[in-house]
Amino acid sequence: MHVQDWLETVPAVSIYALVALVIGLESLGIPLPGEIVLVSAALLSSQHSGINPVILGACASLGAVVGDSIGYAIGRKGGRPLLAWLGRKFPRHFGPGHIATAERSFQKWGMWAVFFGRFIALLRIFAGPLAGVLKMPYWKFLIANVLGGIIWAGGTTAVIYYVGVVAESWLKRFSWVGLALAVLIGLASMLVVRRRAKRVSAEVDEAQPEPVAAAE
Repeated sequence: MHVQDWLETVPAVSIYALVALVIGLESLGIPLPGEIVLVSAALLSSQHSGINPVILGACASLGAVVGDSIGYAIGRKGGRPLLAWLGRKFPRHFGPGHIATAERSFQKWGMWAVFFGRFIALLRIFAGPLAGVLKMPYWKFLIANVLGGIIWAGGTTAVIYYVGVVAESWLKRFSWVGLALAVLIGLASMLVVRRRAKRVSAEVDEAQPEPVAAAE
């Protein structure tokens, strides 16, 4: 069965739930491809009359806001030890360089680091937990979280949906073009953040004092 034919048999509610769940878990702090899932689902909605893009965008926004809020609560309770534990479990995503880069963003932008972080693949997993660890006032976090979640999730859904409608003639085989584009965009943003994180990590290592030799 062609992938498009198979996808058309999937209930719309399953797509809504999957998108909300993946984006929610990513926002909570678990490294998952939320952006790719959202782009794929939005593109599918442009080809599948049973999937309502408004409901899809609302579910994605809800997952983003709720996931970030849970991440904030976990970060506020877990504090710095939580970041250290995440660094050991997920060194490629929560290494010292990545955390240092995220902290610099928070120091520079404050609550708007939560908002702008929503649009950068790797920083999405930091926003909620790090805001909690740094004890950002919840009302500030909530404003940036809701605005960022709605604009990112709703905007992405709307843009990809209309792109799919306009390009329907050459996207009939579903989202391979869209998926490839989403992967490239996601990888590009992750590479930029990782490069910055490596540079910050090197600076942190250089700034650390040399260990004092034990007296004989």
